Parts: sequence; structure tokens; C-alpha cells
Amino acid sequence: MRIVIAEDAVILRDGLVQLLTDRGLAVAAAVGDVESLYAAVAEHKPDVVVLDIRMPPTFTDEGLRAAVALRAQRPGLGVLLFSQYVEVRYATDLLTGNAAGVGYLLKERVIAVDDFVDALRRVAAGGTALDPEVVSRLLAGRRSQFGLESLSPRERQVLDLMAQGHTNAGIAQALVISDRGVEKHVSSIFTKLDLPRTEGQHRRVLAVLRHLGVG
Repeated sequence: MRIVIAEDAVILRDGLVQLLTDRGLAVAAAVGDVESLYAAVAEHKPDVVVLDIRMPPTFTDEGLRAAVALRAQRPGLGVLLFSQYVEVRYATDLLTGNAAGVGYLLKERVIAVDDFVDALRRVAAGGTALDPEVVSRLLAGRRSQFGLESLSPRERQVLDLMAQGHTNAGIAQALVISDRGVEKHVSSIFTKLDLPRTEGQHRRVLAVLRHLGVG
């Protein structure tokens, strides 16, 4: 797994490089602005990019817009947004269409390095990793028209945890139910959302998109 980091805060950027390399991951480049990010991605062709949202020169949404642009240029590129802000508009743009390989974590809510690394690996492998607060903000005012009204309360809980990137085992642990119970809920979710098993589609990601109102 090759990684490019885009973070304008030097101490945090260097800290991320150190933490990831200490765990045997290959950081191909670490840059401080989006122009350097584009150049680094073109040169190193990483599997995943970790980037902040508010980057130079205006420190508003440069990172998010860069993420959307990079995904359009390189659909297989994993993107993990790592920020202290929730920006709904461009986050929705990023998740619309093919959301496989997208993550969005809030800096102040990541309390264990191993959790961050696990999320990074999931995103690089084509999964999702969404902070619960991000999910909550994206869901505000969007419940609904995507077949979600047919889900039971427990199935909604399972889908919430799927959106955060949890595996079936992680969902079972969080809800204190059996792995088999989770499998039944997940199968029921796919059925109710009309997501049959098809070649080349990631049903968990498609279910999460429905959940977020962008699929």
C-alpha cells in the first residue's frame, strides 16, 4: 500500500509519516498544499491519499475539492479525509456514484493509532470509513426515499455501523449480538434495498450510499 499525505500543519504531517512508517506502511510523499498533492499523485500513483479539508491558499475546502477531482481522474484511488471539520456539500459529491474507497474521519475523535491505520487499510482496499458524526450530518434531512423506511430499527443500527466501516464482527461486538445475527440483518438489508449480488458491485458500499441519501 502506497500512501500520499496532504496536510498543511507541519508537525501533524511529520507525525503521520512517522506513525505510518513505524507500522510498516509506505509513505511515498507528504505535502502541504493541493498543487503539490496533484503532482505527488501523478508521480507516485498511490493506493490511497490522506488529506485535510482546509488547505492553502484559502483554508476553506481546497482539500475536499481536490479529493473530488482526484477521484474523477483516478476512480480506483482511495481517499481518506482527515479533518476537524464536517463539510457536507463536497462530502456528498465525493460519495455520489462510486463511494468504494472513501473515508472521512474527524481528527479529535481518533483516539487510537491502530484505529486510524485500520480505517486507512479499509479505504485502500475499497471499503468505507466514516466517522459517526459525519454520518449524522450527512443524514440530516435526507431520511427516506431510498427504501430505508422498510428497515427495522435494528437493521438501521447495523447500517449505521456499516457506514462507519465496521466489519460484521465489529458490528456484532458493538450491538452485543452473534455474528450469525449480523449476517441475517445484513442479508435482510440487501433484500429490502433491492441490492442483489452482482459482479463488480460492492453491496455494502451501495447500501451505505442509500443510507446517506446519495445512492
